[in-house]
Parts: sequence; C-alpha cells; structure tokens
Amino acid sequence: MLKNYLKEKRELVDTNIELHLNRLEYPTVIAEGMKYSVLNGGKRLRPILLLMVLELYGKSLSIGLPTAVAIEMIHSYSLVHDDLPALDNDDYRRGKLTTHKKYGEAEAILIGDALLTHSFSLIADESKEVAPEKLVKIIGKVSRYAGVNGMIGGQMIDIESEKKQVSFEVLKYIHTNKTGKLIKLPVEIGAILCDATEKEYQALSRYSELIGLAFQIKDDILDIEGDFEKIGKPVGSDLELQKTTYPSIFGIEKSKLILEETILEAKKSLEVFSSEKVEVFIKLAEYIGNRES
Repeated sequence: MLKNYLKEKRELVDTNIELHLNRLEYPTVIAEGMKYSVLNGGKRLRPILLLMVLELYGKSLSIGLPTAVAIEMIHSYSLVHDDLPALDNDDYRRGKLTTHKKYGEAEAILIGDALLTHSFSLIADESKEVAPEKLVKIIGKVSRYAGVNGMIGGQMIDIESEKKQVSFEVLKYIHTNKTGKLIKLPVEIGAILCDATEKEYQALSRYSELIGLAFQIKDDILDIEGDFEKIGKPVGSDLELQKTTYPSIFGIEKSKLILEETILEAKKSLEVFSSEKVEVFIKLAEYIGNRES
C-alpha cells in the first residue's frame, strides 16, 4: 500500500518538477544542471510529506504543489553543495556522478545557487490559490528552516565537528538542523495551508521532528551497514571524515534501539488524529526505520 502510494506521489512531484524546470533554457549548463541535480531518482520524501498533510485535511494538492517542488529543489541544492570537494568530496549521488563531477566545480556551485533562489520564485509566483498572509508566513518559514537557524547552521556545525568527538548535545543540534528542519518544513507548511488547530499543528510538528531524527539515525547506520548498490554512494564516508554519529557515540546496536524508540514515539505523537486518517503517516515512519537506501 505504502509503496504504491509513494510511487504515485513521487511521479506527481517529478511531473511538476519537470514542468517548472523545462521552462528554463539559458544559460544551458545551469538549466541542464538543475534538471540533472533534481531529476535523479530521489525519494521525494519532503514534498510527499506536504501532500500527505493536504490529503489528511481533504485539501486540493494543487495548493501545495509549487511549495512542495520548491522544497525538493532546496533539498537538491544542499546535496549539490554537500558533495563538493570543500565539503564531503563525494563522486556519486544516488548511483550517478555528483553534479560537480558531471559539470565542473564552479558550475556545480552556481547550479546549487540557482536551485535555491529559483525555489523562492516558484513559491511566490505559482502559489496562486494561497492567501497572501499565508504565503508570507510560508516564505518566512522556508527561509528560516533552510538558513542559518536551520539546515545551513546544522551543516556548519557538522563541518566544524569533523575529526572531533563532540558531545551528544552537539550531535543533536546537527541532526535537528541539517536534516530535521527540511523534513519538518513541509509538514508545518501543510498544517498552515490546512488551517490546523494548535493541537494538530504541534502533533504534526512533533511527528516530523521525530521522523527527521529517525531518518538521520538510519543514515548513520547505513553508512556502516549499507550497500553501494542500494544507497547509491560509497559507505564509510562518516568514518573516513571522523564524524560524530549515533553509532560512534552509542555503538551500532544501541543506535538501532534508539531508532526503534524514535519511530514508536513518532507514531504515538499522532494520537490526536483518528487512526484511519494517519495510517499513511504511521506506515511512512515504519518505512524510514526499515529502509535500505
């Protein structure tokens, strides 16, 4: 059930990504590089989360699709820059050459910049069904969660923490911001679009916070136990860069236990909703804990 659901929503998101990116033609290397960096087989977890919230409230998906596509572009830009020699220096992403290996380092920097800045114009120009006051709120939240108090802040502390054994508090900050904020973002935007009550908003926010943490713990585990053929990039990069991870602090078995407990807590956070309505959210949390890529 979940597999078909995710496939259907991923195809919808990809269709809309192509629709927007096909309008870009020049400069050619930027236009082509943006498509290459985004349309490369990603799970589309972040945009799908926004669509899931819209369906939970019985809203038309069209009101959130531009923002969903924009969030995926922001996520893709972060990966393009993450892979650069100055950061993680990766050659492969999702089984394909990273953007800087395909187009060049300077080009990859600009391609990432283009994806980030274009995402804001998408939200502002294409969200025609969204009231202006909500749109301002959404754009502000996107900027905060993708910026210095979110993903960028987490990335910076992650870089500063390489080759150091940092505290668990620092590790939590990295995970909460570098990965977690961009998973929390679409869920909270969906709640804004759907006029969720404060209780519902907090429940959805907590759920997204927990699955974001679970996603990163699982990533830490896959970097040790994963398979290149499944995850699409070499394993062991965290160890090579001497990064502090859940396994480096707690060991692999305790990390797996923490992952299970986080997934369970995520599912419990949704008790404010009827079980039938949030079944897909529960299945997604379980999928995050069990994924192999």
